[in-house]
This record gives sequence, structure tokens and C-alpha cells, in this order.
Amino acid sequence: MTKHSYDWSAVSWPDGFGRDDLLSLSFLGRREDLVPMGDVGTGKTHMASALCTACCQARVEARFFTASSLVVRLRRARDEGRLDRELAQVGRAELLVIDELGFLPLDADGARLLFQVVSAAYESQSVVFTTNLEFSRWGAVFGDDQMAAAVIDRVVHHGRLLRFRGESYRVEARPHAGRCSERLSRSAAYAAQKAMRFPLKAG
Repeated sequence: MTKHSYDWSAVSWPDGFGRDDLLSLSFLGRREDLVPMGDVGTGKTHMASALCTACCQARVEARFFTASSLVVRLRRARDEGRLDRELAQVGRAELLVIDELGFLPLDADGARLLFQVVSAAYESQSVVFTTNLEFSRWGAVFGDDQMAAAVIDRVVHHGRLLRFRGESYRVEARPHAGRCSERLSRSAAYAAQKAMRFPLKAG
């Protein structure tokens, strides 16, 4: 990811932080967190994975997980009696990416495990959380408003919120998207007309 290889048009930057700060990885030295938040398909995961690549090129340790895969990994480690060792391995990375926070809800056990990671990372490593959910909806993800508030408090203290807005690049890149949509609309209309002529019978 460079100034010219990434579509920055979907990103709204917070005061005092811009693309040069991102590309230089200077936020790592300050142990700042980043929260790319916004619409689906606008480049949040692309940005996060590119940051991991930039870290590798700079010989900086980085680790990338989806929220659900990290919880599965931690749960397995705990069940095998090696949770402390797994948490230590995750905590060694200067950059930790937790992708797709909020795509899948966490059960109480998973939420507690993820909270352990966030608590350990506080002021000791930079964490990037990609999410399509506003902070006000994180309580539903963790299943506990107080736990969500504790996570948000840590993230906001040394964090930067990057807003993403726009159409999904996957939709825009799809060939003949307009004609597909038109065909789908016609199919839906035909199905509705058929259903009205032949309504389903109960029982």
C-alpha cells in the first residue's frame, strides 16, 4: 500500500493523523490503536493487511486475525492448557490486527478471551480493529455492555478512528453489475406474480 496504489477516497482521517502517519508506521512507536470503521467493502481489511505487509518489510512483527479466528485459537489453547503461552505469543507483535469485529457475535466465553487480549495490549502494542459497527453497538458483539465499555475506553485512550464511507468496491468491480441487477429485479417480479397466482396453502 502506497500513496498511489490504494484508493484513499473512502477514508476520513481524524485530526492530527493522516496517510503519512499511517504509511510511516509511526503510530506503532506511540502504541496507538487504529479503528477503521464503516461500510462493508470499502477497504478496511485491505488497509489492515497492507499494514501487516509493511511491518514485515520493515522487520516489525505483526499478526493478523479475524475476531472469530482469534477466539477459536485462544479457546483451543486454553483447553489444551497453554493459554498463557498463546497470549504471550500474540502479545509479542508490535502490531496486532483484529479484523471483522462485529461480523459474528461472541459468546460470553469468547468475549472474555478477547478482552484478555485487549487488556494485555493496552499501552504495550498497537491494535487495529476493523469493524462495520459504531461503538454504541459493540455491547451486542461482546454480549456485555460493561465489557464493551471497558474495551472502548482502552481503545479510545490512545486510538484513532478512521471512517470509511462509500460503495463496496466488490460491487463496483463486478462486471455487468447493472444488467445483473436488472435481471434479478425481473426475476423477483416474476416470482411475486407467480406467488399471487398460486399462493401457498397452509397445512
